[in-house]
Amino acid sequence: MSNSSIDAGRLLGRIRTLGAIGRDGEGRLIRLAASDTEKLGRDCLVTWLEEAGLRTAVDRIGNIFGIWSPDGTDGRPPLMLGSHIDTVIDAGIYDGCYGVLSGLEVIQTLKEEGLLPSRPLVVAAFTNEEGVRYAPDMMGSLVYAGGFDVDLALATIGIDGTVLGEELERIGYAGTDAPGFMTPHAYIELHVEQGPVLEREGIPVGAVENLQGISWQRVTIVGDANHAGTTPISMRRDAGHAAARVIIFLRDRAKASNTPTVATVGCIAFEPNAINVIPSRASFTVDLRDPHEDRLREEEAALAAFLEAVSAEEQVGVSVERLARFEPVTFDRAIVELVEQAARERGLACRRMTSGAGHDAQMIARIAPAAMIFVPSSGGISHNPREFTTDRELVAGADILLDVVRRLALEDAPSGPA
Repeated sequence: MSNSSIDAGRLLGRIRTLGAIGRDGEGRLIRLAASDTEKLGRDCLVTWLEEAGLRTAVDRIGNIFGIWSPDGTDGRPPLMLGSHIDTVIDAGIYDGCYGVLSGLEVIQTLKEEGLLPSRPLVVAAFTNEEGVRYAPDMMGSLVYAGGFDVDLALATIGIDGTVLGEELERIGYAGTDAPGFMTPHAYIELHVEQGPVLEREGIPVGAVENLQGISWQRVTIVGDANHAGTTPISMRRDAGHAAARVIIFLRDRAKASNTPTVATVGCIAFEPNAINVIPSRASFTVDLRDPHEDRLREEEAALAAFLEAVSAEEQVGVSVERLARFEPVTFDRAIVELVEQAARERGLACRRMTSGAGHDAQMIARIAPAAMIFVPSSGGISHNPREFTTDRELVAGADILLDVVRRLALEDAPSGPA
C-alpha cells in the first residue's frame, strides 16, 4: 500500500464548513432528515462532489451519490464509501459527516494521483440515518439494500406531521433512480467511534469486525388512576411503579451479565402525569443490544417473561409494540484484515472492535461485503455538541481509508463474509 496522504486541510475544512450549516438561533446544530437545514447541507455536499469532477445521482429515497467512473469501468460493481449528513438535535459535527467527507476526499485524492481503478468509486450520503424525524433510523441504506419498500418509506409520517416523500420533493432531493441501482463490489464506512474504548486504550484505529443486533420495543402498562393521598399502597394498580420495576430489572440483568448485552429505557411518559395522581398508564421504550443473535433473543425472552410476571403481580395490563429489529452483522473478514494491514504499514496501533451503534454499513452488508473503520471519540461522547476527535486522528483515519480503497480499487472482489 502507498503511504501517500489525503489533503488534510481540504478534509478538515469541509468538516468544519458542513458543521456550521444548520445552526439555530441558540447555536445548536440541527439538520434533521429532509428539513430546510439538511437541504443546505445537501446542497453544499453536491457542490463539492461536482467540483471534484464526480457525477451526482439521487435515488427515490433521497440518497446522494458522487460517482467516479473512469473509462473502461462502466458496468462493473463500484467500490462504495459513505455514511450520512443528517444529525440529531444539538449534534456534534463528526457523526456521519466524517465518513461522507472522507469518502469524497479519498476519491478526489486518488483522482489527483492519476490512479486508474478497475471499477467505479462512489461516495454515498444516505437519507435519514439518525431516524430523529422519521422512523426507522438507517432508513436510506435500509431501503437501498431492499429491506424496506421505497413507497412505504416515502409515505412515512414524521414527528412533525410531515410526509418524507413530500419533504424530499419540497427540498429538491426526490430522485428518480431506483434504490439499489448500483450493487456495490464492497462498502466501507469510516466513522468516529462514539464510544470510549479507543481513547481509553490509546489506540488510534479500530477495525470493526461486527455490529450489535438491535431490538427496539415500546411497552405500555395500564392500571388505574386514583388519589395519591387516599389510596393505600396495597390497593393500587400503579402503572408507574410497574414501569419502574421493569426498568430496574433491565438494568440489574445487564449489569449482572458477563456478556456485552446492554439495555436502555430512553423514553417514558405517564398519564395523567400529575403529581397527586397515581399513574393510570405508563409507556416507555426498551432498547436491547448484543452482538450475538442467540443472546439477543434470550434478552427479549427474559423481558417478555418479566412483563408477564409484573402484569400478574401488579394487576396491570401490559402490551408490547415492536418498533425495530436488526440482527447482528459480521463484517467482511478480508476488508477487516486490509484495515489492520493499512494501520500496520502506517505504524499505527489497531484493534478489532464491535460497533455498539447502528450504522448504514449494517444495511449495505446485506447486499455487499462491508466493513467499518473507527477513530477515537474524546470521552466517548457523541450525539452531543461536545463530540470531538483530534485533527490528527481524523486525518489518520482518512489515510487508512485511502490505503484500503486503493487496494480494493485495483484488486478483485473480497472473499465474502467471515
